[in-house]
Amino acid sequence: MTRANYEPWYSLEDTVRLQGKRYHMPSLPTFRYPPPMPLIVTGTIGVDTIHTPHGSAEAVLGGSATYFSAAASFFTPVRLVAVVGEDFDDAHHKTLARFPDVCVEGLEVRAGSQTFSWGGRYLDDMNVRETIFTELGVLGEHPPTAPDGYRDSKYVFLANAPPAVQRDLLGNFPDRVIAVADTMDLWIDSARDDLVGLLGDIDGLVLNDQEAELLTGKKNPITAGKKILEMGPTFAVVKKGEHGALLVHRDGVAALPAYPAEQVIDPTGAGDTFAGGMMGYIARTHLAGHFGSEGISFETIQESLAHGTVIASFNIEAFSLDRLATLRREEIAQRFEEFARTVRVGEPLGAR
Repeated sequence: MTRANYEPWYSLEDTVRLQGKRYHMPSLPTFRYPPPMPLIVTGTIGVDTIHTPHGSAEAVLGGSATYFSAAASFFTPVRLVAVVGEDFDDAHHKTLARFPDVCVEGLEVRAGSQTFSWGGRYLDDMNVRETIFTELGVLGEHPPTAPDGYRDSKYVFLANAPPAVQRDLLGNFPDRVIAVADTMDLWIDSARDDLVGLLGDIDGLVLNDQEAELLTGKKNPITAGKKILEMGPTFAVVKKGEHGALLVHRDGVAALPAYPAEQVIDPTGAGDTFAGGMMGYIARTHLAGHFGSEGISFETIQESLAHGTVIASFNIEAFSLDRLATLRREEIAQRFEEFARTVRVGEPLGAR
């Protein structure tokens, strides 16, 4: 990290009304020196070629860890652990540099290797996507190593990767407070035993409704979420695309709609930015001293999903990281307040 003064990072303070209650973005203290960086993400950085009904973007920055870290950095500093090839050019480095609260000391540029690349086309129904090509490149080699200076990370997000790799990386962070992982159908099909083993070591799992059904054999996402909890985690977040997300927790169930966006330019990375906003909020709440002795509550995680939803709603407005790179915290606060109004349901009739 290069910033010497973090005071502007803590300037955002928004208070909103959500379902009859007042919620407050935790205000954080001003640090003379850079504060500890408890949030770390491990995952992919890639170069994407994307075609949508609204246009195309060639060889733009993408990858699960890229979107996650950019989104989370609006709430807290983020440590990034990933690997790219020697073809990862200056333009992509400059894009990452537009998010100065993302520490890239854990980004390995591997000589003689090629960066992971992916190409996809979204149909008129942008919930449907076709893969044009996938070139694993450096992802087919050994995974990156987390720097020794990252071992004190408290909050760990394991972005989409083979579960054996995720579990191995998790062992680098013995002082973690919470560990959450993302997964996909490929690993559920090809590495189920490794994934089940990982579930015993993490606190939360993020996946979509089809993946939840594939993992558990249960079509109902709430039933599937409860089945996942039997495998070890404290909570599961089941994403339902344009229909929002479900939180299934040992202390309850919560549902949250998606932000009512009028136009979607590029949905790539929406799930990763959602997770980044979620984990960034949790880490920020911890730094503000808003956790009790029992740790992270059901209510805190529920609130974090709302912040993740808002961040993701900006990401879909442009290709790659273009919208996040120009996003201001004041815009986040304003949209969060708008979103809070859309989900407010008032009081029961008998209480009036």
